[in-house]
Amino acid sequence: MTPENDAAARYFSAITAALSGLEVFMRDDRSPLYRHGIVARIVAEYIARLDKSFSCWRNRLGFMDTFRISRADSGYPVFQNLLELENDRRQADSRLANIPQAAELREEMADFILRHKEFPEALQKSMAERLYLEDVKSEATFGPFILAQTAKVSVNPKTLRPYYLVHWASFDGSANLPLVYMVTVEDSSESMVRQLVDSNGKLDERVDIPLPVDGLLNPELAHRFDDFTEKNSAYTLSPATIAVNMDRDFPDLHPKQLRRVVLGPFYSAGITENNSTVTEVLTKVRKPENAWLLTWTIQEVYSKGERPGRKGLWSSAPSSEEFFIDTDNLEAARQGVSSYENHALIPHEAYQALYAAGEAQKIFSGYKVHVLSNGQVISDV
Repeated sequence: MTPENDAAARYFSAITAALSGLEVFMRDDRSPLYRHGIVARIVAEYIARLDKSFSCWRNRLGFMDTFRISRADSGYPVFQNLLELENDRRQADSRLANIPQAAELREEMADFILRHKEFPEALQKSMAERLYLEDVKSEATFGPFILAQTAKVSVNPKTLRPYYLVHWASFDGSANLPLVYMVTVEDSSESMVRQLVDSNGKLDERVDIPLPVDGLLNPELAHRFDDFTEKNSAYTLSPATIAVNMDRDFPDLHPKQLRRVVLGPFYSAGITENNSTVTEVLTKVRKPENAWLLTWTIQEVYSKGERPGRKGLWSSAPSSEEFFIDTDNLEAARQGVSSYENHALIPHEAYQALYAAGEAQKIFSGYKVHVLSNGQVISDV
């Protein structure tokens, strides 16, 4: 195995272990995040998509030599890899038509070995490409942008408006980071209020809504909402900016809470260079599959009130939300959020190494630390 292949194998082993551990954490009803049960379940869906993407990229290395990651920043693959994965998915059927079936390739490989007494590298690459294309045909990968879904519908008993929990995701091409968004939004459009709210101010039980629903539940706004989310999902935009833009662009939609989950950065010994102290300690971890650290941030902005709309003879204005920004917290104000949480997931062996080096307290200052041990996650260490 070449040094490049060895490094790639270690990277994929580490990121797969990290994502698996993060999914365990998200799906564990004893975890601190599970007080927001539906939030954890939604994030777990996108983690599964990321895991699928890495599985595909790993297979792709069987016939392609290049794979670049953002070593000095996020520790994730560069954006070009996502674009190539998406392009391969669209072309999968036509390319598969030109590659022999797997059983035929296996027979050819066995025959080649018997006749030539050497390994059939060209046939092996064809087999790897077939397996990759069959895998990537699935749409369950993490693409550059993942369209919104409505995950929950209810009615606010105070405003008598239906509200939706809508989520979507993007992979930011500048920061090379996966971003998951969730918004709780009330809908005051007459057609949706009439359709969803009964005479008692509750969700009309006669309306059958098979959740999740692709896109925003309101069909009149769904396409515009998709366009909006695609244009307003950049990492450089603060959650407050996105919420204000949504409130301004959709007079009938009233965003009450917006969350963004930033899945990264990721640190891996001998691969990433995004933190010299972490890298130096992780290189001392005995098992390469345990020499990693994954961080994520949950950002939240919420409305503290709604300014009523104004109708006049000469001018009018729609209602608007007053979003709370915690200006007493300099970091919250910088991020443009009401609140935020920093989390870190690390294998037990790596945590012990950081602790023994006297670096744990400094590195994890301001973080909620979760230690992965024997397939379980221990929080609040």
